Amino acid sequence: MEIPQLVAQQRLYFNTDQTRDVNKRRDALKLLRKNIRKHEKDITRALAEDLGKPAGEAYMTEIGMALANLRYFIGNVRRLAADQKATTPITLQPAKSRIVAEPYGCCLIIAPWNYPFLLALDPLIAAVAAGNCAVVKPSEMAPATSQVIATLVAETFPPEWVTVCQGGIDVSEALLQERFDYIFYTGSPRVGKIVMQHAAEHLTPVTLELGGKSPCIIDETADLDLAMRRTLFGKVINAGQTCVAPDYLLVHRSLRERLVEAFEKAFAQLLGDKPLESRHYCRIINRRHFDRLTAYLQDGKVLAGGDIRTDTLTITPTLLEIGNREASVMQEEIFGPILPVIFYEHLSEVYDYVRSHEKPLALYLFSTNSDTIGYVMHNLPFGGGCINDTLMHVATRHLPFGGIGNSGMGQYHGKWGFDTFTHPKSVVIKAQAGDFAFRYPPYSWKKLRLIKFFLR
Repeated sequence: MEIPQLVAQQRLYFNTDQTRDVNKRRDALKLLRKNIRKHEKDITRALAEDLGKPAGEAYMTEIGMALANLRYFIGNVRRLAADQKATTPITLQPAKSRIVAEPYGCCLIIAPWNYPFLLALDPLIAAVAAGNCAVVKPSEMAPATSQVIATLVAETFPPEWVTVCQGGIDVSEALLQERFDYIFYTGSPRVGKIVMQHAAEHLTPVTLELGGKSPCIIDETADLDLAMRRTLFGKVINAGQTCVAPDYLLVHRSLRERLVEAFEKAFAQLLGDKPLESRHYCRIINRRHFDRLTAYLQDGKVLAGGDIRTDTLTITPTLLEIGNREASVMQEEIFGPILPVIFYEHLSEVYDYVRSHEKPLALYLFSTNSDTIGYVMHNLPFGGGCINDTLMHVATRHLPFGGIGNSGMGQYHGKWGFDTFTHPKSVVIKAQAGDFAFRYPPYSWKKLRLIKFFLR
C-alpha cells in the first residue's frame, strides 16, 4: 500500500473511535507484551546482528525496558485516560470543570539505530495507550531489528491502527510529506531540524529527542574509583552509542595523577584484559562511524585505551586528554567509546564552559559537596542527569525524559509519554439554572463594580 493511502486508512480508522476504547487499548498492550516475550530470542539475535549487543545488555537496555513500560501502562492506562476534575471559580458557578485526555489521531514515530528496538517501541506504547493510531519508521541502519519490529507489530495490530514502514531516507521523506497529527522523532539535531520544518508546513506538534555533548563533572570531593566505574559504564553500554552517554569529562586538576589508574582499574573490572575480544562489548554500527571515531583519537593525547580492530569495528573505551578545546572531538556529539578529559582549577571554569555551549541532553556530577550539587541541579541547563552516577535517570518511569534547546523538545516515559500523545482538552459543564446577570451588557457602573469584585 502506498504511504498516502496508508495514512488515509489510519485516519479513517481513528475516526471510528475504536482506539478511544480504553479496554481495547489495554488488551492491545497486553498482546504486545505477550508477543515481545514470544519473540524475545528473535529480538536478541537481531540486536546482536545489527550492533553486536550481548544478550544481557539487549535485555537490560531494550527488551526489559519496553516490557517495564508496558507493565506501567497496562496498570495505569485507565487512570491516565479518565477525565480529571478541575476547580471551578465562583464566577462560573453553577458548573463543573473537566480536563479530557484527547488523543491526537494519526502519529508518526521515527526511531534511531542505536537502540533500535526500545526507541521504536517506547513511544509506540505511549501512543497506543493514549488512544492514537501510529506509523512506525524504524532505522534502516538496523535492518534485522527493523524486520523483527515489523513482524511484531503485524502480529499485534491491524495495519489501520499501527503499521511499520521500512526503508531508507526516501521512505522517511515520503512519510514527512504526509499530514500527521503528531510526530515523534529520535535522532540527531541536524535531522531534527528537517523534521521540524516538515511539521511546520501543517503546524503539526512534535517531540524531538535529540542529543548533544553531555558533560560529566568530577570534583575533588568525589570517590574517584566509583566515579570512573560508573562513568565508564556509561561509555561501555552500547559502545558509547547512547544519546545520554557522558560525552566528555571535566575533572579537577588535583585528581590528574590518579585519574588514569582509576580509569584502567574500572576498565579491567568491566571488560577484562582483552576488551576487543569480549562478548560483553558492542561494536560500532558501521565503517563510516568507525572511521569518524578513530579520527578523533588524533585530537588529543591517549591516556588509556585507544586500541581498535577494523575487522570487527570495535574500539576500546579511551581516555583522551584534550589540549585544544576547538578540536573536532569537542565540536560534535561523539557517540562512541572515546572520553575526552579537560582538567579545571575552579568550578567557575566548569560552569562557564557548560553555559557557553548548547544545552546538553544529560549532565553528570560526581561530588559530595552539597553546595556544588545544589548549584549544578538548579543553575546549569540540561535535559536530565544524575548525581554520582550516569545513565540511571532514564531507567525510571517516574521521571520525565527529554532534552532542552539543541538537545530536543518535549518529554516522555511513564505518564509524560501519555501526556505527550494527548491534548488536555478543557471543558466547562454549565448548569442551565442560575446565572450571573452582570456578565451581560449593557455594563452599568454597578455591574462593573461586581465584575471588579470577583476578578481583582
